[in-house]
Amino acid sequence: MRLAARQLSPVARWCLVVLGVTVCYFAAAQIGIQWAIVRDQISPLWPAAGVALAVPMLLGPRYWPGIFLGALLTNIALGPSLGTVLVISAGNTIGPMLAYAVMRRAGFRNQLDRLPDAVFLVAAGAAGGTAVSAVLGTGVLVLDGALGTGDFWATALVWWTGDAMGVLTITPLLLLAPRFRLPTRVPLARWAEAVALTVCGLGTAILASATTSKLFLVFPVLVWAALRFRQAGAMLCSLCVCAFTIFAAARGIGPYGSYELATRMLHVQAFDATVGMTALALSTIVLQRDRATAEITDAWRQITEMVDMIAPRQSLRSAMSQREDDELAG
Repeated sequence: MRLAARQLSPVARWCLVVLGVTVCYFAAAQIGIQWAIVRDQISPLWPAAGVALAVPMLLGPRYWPGIFLGALLTNIALGPSLGTVLVISAGNTIGPMLAYAVMRRAGFRNQLDRLPDAVFLVAAGAAGGTAVSAVLGTGVLVLDGALGTGDFWATALVWWTGDAMGVLTITPLLLLAPRFRLPTRVPLARWAEAVALTVCGLGTAILASATTSKLFLVFPVLVWAALRFRQAGAMLCSLCVCAFTIFAAARGIGPYGSYELATRMLHVQAFDATVGMTALALSTIVLQRDRATAEITDAWRQITEMVDMIAPRQSLRSAMSQREDDELAG
């Protein structure tokens, strides 16, 4: 299989990767559509936005046609017209590509092992690039007559926050995926802790989507996940909480059911954004601490080895000096 892949021409490999990106974007978009609350295409959680930003980071910017084709296949069945669909698909491509360019220029690293990287992902990726897609897409829907002028800001807000949540919850997990390795020789206690964290995470996510007074229970679980299971655990917990609360808000149930659509989504997205940013920032800080500890340990090991090498020579030199002194004294 690997030999056959190596024998493919660069153009054939590029086409295969673009096709894979198209399929991944389309599949993620179909998940987001299940939560659509405006025109059956604008969702408060859009995982495809997270996929779109991860593609240039992991594979390179030259595979942007896969994002465009995935968005085109997703929107062409939703309408309202071909021209509008093309503009929306272009916005879904331009937004993440602009965010990628800004983040790379700022020195962003895919490892997400520094706090500035988490800040860049939130500011440029989740807030900046998604705003371009939301404004462009909502604007063309208004111009086409599919939305009323008075619905522009409410729709743009849901679009923007939905894309932002997709970036906050999906992109970090995709960036971590290339470094994932199946654990070996994991103690039974560690498995038990992972199961306990899963149960607590699901439980607090359900409680957060059911009653306002239980929202705070999410954050101790996030701290637990970040400290013990680093970014993977924290981001999976964040995704779980966001999915449950958004589902409840989109269906008009739980603590947000009594509000109007715009107010309802503003409340739930503010909470979910807080959860996502807390999970990302805290797990990144923990990882940065681990890296600093490892560097200090490695430096101490090198110093110890140098001291062990120098000590015998210094002892021999001291002995020779003492012998010369004794001979001169004799």
